[in-house]
This record gives sequence, structure tokens and C-alpha cells, in this order.
Amino acid sequence: MSVAFGGRRWASNIGNAWDNTQHRVHSEANARRIAQVETCFGSSGQPLTGPGRVLVGEGVLTKLCRKKPKPRQFFLFNDILVYGNIVINKKKYNKQHIIPLENIKLQSLEDNGDSGRRVYQPVFRSRPRELRNGWLIISPTKSFAVYAATATEKSEWMAHINKCIQDLLAKGDKRPMQEHAAVWVPDSEANICQHCNRTKFTPIQRRHHCRNCGRVVCGACSSKKYLLPHMSSKPLRVCLTCFDNLSKGRMQPENAGKQPPMPVMLNDDSSDDSDDDSGTDNTDGDRPSFYDGSQPR
Repeated sequence: MSVAFGGRRWASNIGNAWDNTQHRVHSEANARRIAQVETCFGSSGQPLTGPGRVLVGEGVLTKLCRKKPKPRQFFLFNDILVYGNIVINKKKYNKQHIIPLENIKLQSLEDNGDSGRRVYQPVFRSRPRELRNGWLIISPTKSFAVYAATATEKSEWMAHINKCIQDLLAKGDKRPMQEHAAVWVPDSEANICQHCNRTKFTPIQRRHHCRNCGRVVCGACSSKKYLLPHMSSKPLRVCLTCFDNLSKGRMQPENAGKQPPMPVMLNDDSSDDSDDDSGTDNTDGDRPSFYDGSQPR
């Protein structure tokens, strides 16, 4: 009996040692992956290493930017989503963006462009035909459409992101924000102002975006700013209709009874309309990588 008991204890110890070794190996591999991401962003990015943070997956997605679709490198962690412009594929990225996962919602887009009309975005009439397998990434500070190379990759990305969000919220120490940024209408969707329906855009008459509804508007129709706390600590450009509605509390009931903000007139500088349309278009088309232990159930 003692031999059998000792055998079971010996086997248990071996099993525990194996589990600890595997955990250490995975931890070391995870640390190396995160360090590599930090190296690729260099001084332009924020540190990404943190207690309990795991790099779940990474890959290239096509992001529908203001002017045209551009490839972006995405990194899914167990608590944040990071993306940036590709300078040199797999070697150098810049313009790092970090979105906490608890504030993200996903919405699938149908390939014919019909999905999303009711909630967050208009139909993109002139979306290039090759853009398929898309979904919306909706967050308080920025919302946008992304597209995967295949339907399988879309399913993988959405499943992993939703699983990470579910696990994060299940812990109970994170609460999602209720407000979300509007998806911007691409410049190519509007030849005239979508507010007054009169002003035609030219190299001199530039396009602007209302930060509240996402429409493309002229300077005269977006000459005011309003504080949208979920997006910025500074007042942001909004169209005249959104400014009136926000000031009167029709869009944000919690503002009812408060003193409406004074209008902030804008000059002709449209630097606040800057977008991340830079970066290379050259990528090698590799499939996204999702690491051991991160498969959604």
C-alpha cells in the first residue's frame, strides 16, 4: 500500500511540476510577445506590460479610415485592444491606440452593407467591393469599421474579442461605459454637406466631421463645439443640429436643467479633423495568430 500511495504522490508531484513548468513557459512566451510589441511601437507607444496581462492574438485588419481603407496591425490582450499604423510590417508600428475591452461593443456588418443602419452607422454606399467580412468596433472614444481577409478570420476575431470582454466583465471589477462615439461617414460618401445639403466640398471648402453623429459637414454647419466627456476633456466639433439638441438635453437627458454651454466658434483650422490615413499598404497577408489557451469556448 505504501508503494502505491507513494506512486500516486510521486505521479501527483510530477503532474504539478509539469503544470508549473508549462505555466512558466507560457508566461515567458507571453512576456516575450508583449516585449516584442512594445519594441515595434518604440518610443511612440505606451508600455503594454502589466500584471496579469496576456497577449491573446494579433494580426492585420483593414480599417475603414476617413479617406480610404488602410491596413492596421491589431493586438488583442485580455483587457485591452491595441492597434497602430504599419510602418514596416512586423517590425515597426506607430500611432498606437489603446481601447479598454470593457468599453468595446462589436456589431457584425453584412457584406451588402445593410447592417448597422439602425444603431451606429449609415450605409456606406461607395464602400469598395473587395471589403467584405466586416464588423464595427464601437467604443466611447472612437468607433470604426474593420474587415478581415476571410469569413473564418472574421469569426475568429469576433469570437476571441467577445470572449475576452465576457471574461473581463465576469470578474466584476470593470463596468462598461454607456456612451459610444459615432462611426464617421467616410469623406467619399459626401460631395455636399450632410447638414445643409447645399455646400459643395472643394479643395478650399473642406470636409469636417460632427463628433456626435459622425456626418460630413461644412465649416459653417459645424462652427460650434460641445463637451462630450466620454470622448475628450475638451469641447469637440459638432454640427448645428447636434449642438442644439445636446444643449437642450434631448440627446443627453442627464443634462436637463443644467446651464447650456456657450457656443465655441471655430476658425478655419481643421487640425481637429486629423485622421490616421498614413502608413504602408504593404502587408504579407499572414493569417492572424491566436495563442495557446486563448481559444474561445
